[in-house]
Amino acid sequence: MCDFIDRHLDESLTLEQLSSVAASSKYHFHRIFKSFMGISTIQYVLFARLKRASFRLAFEPEYSVTDIALEAHFESLEAFSRAFSRHFEQTPSQFRKQPNWSYWRSKYEFNSPKSGEEIMDVKVVDFCETEVALIEHKGSPKLVYNTAAKFIDWRKSTGFSPIKTSDTFGVAYSDPSDTPEDEYRFDICGSHNGDVPENVFGVKKGIIPSGRCAVAVHKGNHDLIGDTVSYLYREWLPKSGESLRDFPCFFQYVNLVHEVDECDLLTNIYLPIR
Repeated sequence: MCDFIDRHLDESLTLEQLSSVAASSKYHFHRIFKSFMGISTIQYVLFARLKRASFRLAFEPEYSVTDIALEAHFESLEAFSRAFSRHFEQTPSQFRKQPNWSYWRSKYEFNSPKSGEEIMDVKVVDFCETEVALIEHKGSPKLVYNTAAKFIDWRKSTGFSPIKTSDTFGVAYSDPSDTPEDEYRFDICGSHNGDVPENVFGVKKGIIPSGRCAVAVHKGNHDLIGDTVSYLYREWLPKSGESLRDFPCFFQYVNLVHEVDECDLLTNIYLPIR
């Protein structure tokens, strides 16, 4: 996949295109890539374009900095200069005059996440189709709790999907580290049989489909759930002989942040498989 990206830097390289080339569901591809490379696809594409740009600056003086910026898919010279300086700690002009190759090289020593240090207990289960009420969070991942608060308000004001007696899920359509904020989506769900009346909160009816799933339990901070997800993709999946279904991984919150101490949080991570 890295070779494909490197050979097609002039293309838009969308998640849909890359996942299609990899013959993988777009819901899973970005997580698989990051679990092995240690960086997201968005970061890799950016780094690859900046690498080519740095070679242009150092070895091809006939290219203007503006031309190099546009070739690297930046809308302006200013945006390119900011990104280049942030990445290499030299402006494009400084790099052209005297490139710091030692520092440059350090930026391309990708290290995949550590593996083999922990063995998680992963089980394969048959997940039953579950009717849910859901609210879609779209936008910055940092604001998910705002959407969660709306969903809690809906539960309390309607009495539907009561927190104490219903299951609470999160469906991770996007990886927050690999998705532009305006494309990020995360559904917050509560088990609920029956219709969901129209409401001001934006809550609607949905379904989490049935099927086989690999399940691992994440203990503690929700911000570190990505580590458990990465383990499933990087360690468990290649050794399991299983293949993925076209539905994103999802989480079942056994308890919630306002109920227990953070160290006691339990979250079941479901990875849909065929």
